Amino acid sequence: MNRIKELREDRDLRQIDVAEKTGIDQRTLSNYETGKTNPDSYAIIRLAAFYGVSCDYLLGVSDLNISDLDDVAEELERIKKRIDNLQKYMKHKK
Repeated sequence: MNRIKELREDRDLRQIDVAEKTGIDQRTLSNYETGKTNPDSYAIIRLAAFYGVSCDYLLGVSDLNISDLDDVAEELERIKKRIDNLQKYMKHKK
């Protein structure tokens, strides 16, 4: 579970900080980070919610986290506006 440690360190948090916020024991978090044990579904959901990422991202199934998806959604909205403007331009040009 490298992403669990990576997410914690990226936010300059200690394991005890994450434990207090998520209700997951600090030793259990340590075991997740070192790969000694795997998190159960409860822990995956709690950690994903705490870090603001998808469960898939946390588990390494996807490389897109929620903030990446937000960026994609914003870019799609900008592209949609450009297409709308081009369609209006083409319609008036006829």
